Amino acid sequence: MPILTPPPREPRLPPGQVETTKFPVLTHGETQRIDRASWRLDIGGLVESAVSIGWDDLLEMPRVQVRADFHCVTTWSRSDTLWEGVLVSDVMQRVRVRPEARFVMAHSYGGYSTNLPLDDFLREPNLFAYRVDGADLSAEHGGPCRLVVHHLYAWKSAKWIRRIELMAADRLGFWEGYGYHPHGDPWTEERFG
Repeated sequence: MPILTPPPREPRLPPGQVETTKFPVLTHGETQRIDRASWRLDIGGLVESAVSIGWDDLLEMPRVQVRADFHCVTTWSRSDTLWEGVLVSDVMQRVRVRPEARFVMAHSYGGYSTNLPLDDFLREPNLFAYRVDGADLSAEHGGPCRLVVHHLYAWKSAKWIRRIELMAADRLGFWEGYGYHPHGDPWTEERFG
């Protein structure tokens, strides 16, 4: 299985961040516990044909590992986190995105959402991860499956991913509606809007 690594950034540690070897758990609301047999990822909105992917469908897709740093807006960074799952680009091949689509809303089980420009969402090697550091992704870290957007703050890597909505215009997600920056680039400290 290939291990992909995003292009290095300099400096490696974004401004205002502190390196940790721990993997802190930060969640708004209750930890969602979703049975894999009932888990689904729906992709709709501005697509030619919507799709619904079940757990077995996801596991049949080409698996990759991505070694990437993970940066939380609360100022911790974890280097060389090894994620395993399916590339966003591979999943999105199952739909034809309409030309007017420019943004994505990632919706989670439990009601969480976060917005992304389509280009940021499709950027390699973002993935739908179901394993981290050699173990199945725990519910506390977003299992059974979470979105991982390695180049933005971790709140953009929606835990318990449930639905991807393609949109023509941007809309604020959960934390963005409370004043977090709509983009979330750690290297320019886009913490708050």
